[in-house]
Amino acid sequence: MSAAPIGTREISRHAVRAELARVAFNRFCLTGFNQVTFADLSKAAGVSRSTFLRYFGTKEDVVLFVFDPVGDVITDALDAEQADQADQADQADWSRLRNALESAVTFLVRDVQELVTILDLIEQTPALCARLREKQAEWRPKIVARLQKTTSATDGSSVIANVRVAAALEILWIVLGQWSASDGQEDLGNLLDVAFAAFSTPARQQTDTPL
Repeated sequence: MSAAPIGTREISRHAVRAELARVAFNRFCLTGFNQVTFADLSKAAGVSRSTFLRYFGTKEDVVLFVFDPVGDVITDALDAEQADQADQADQADWSRLRNALESAVTFLVRDVQELVTILDLIEQTPALCARLREKQAEWRPKIVARLQKTTSATDGSSVIANVRVAAALEILWIVLGQWSASDGQEDLGNLLDVAFAAFSTPARQQTDTPL
């Protein structure tokens, strides 16, 4: 009987955070991220400063609120994506990570212009770039654990899984940056394909150099 009220409170908290983030982002776009204070944000949102701080501890987290679920989106997608038994383990991992990233970008790109604007603000603000990197590092252990749990790889070492996940997360930001630079015009699926193809091992060319 206690589960429903807890769920309701969580939904309500998320809705409040989403509204505060929306108001704050509009203010950041109008005034500039570094120029806006929490006093400005609370006034724009019509709440007290202490109330605003109860939902967001830093200005960076206000802007990056939209990215908070991305780690869970990727891990959930890995659960749903089953490795092809005909593939080698490394090929299956890359395929599943690529598909999981597509789930992440689908989640993020609900409003093209809004996401482009957010990404532009992040690109222009070192503090936001640094905080986003921190979030990426926070997601990685859970994604690695899920990849290892669902992989067919026989190598028990976590090094390979960590490297693959780190590379995949880097691909995500590179692809989103390229997409944002095109004002959201490029196809994200194609960009993901091109990015992951960069990790394919080309066939060795035989060269016979006469002595």
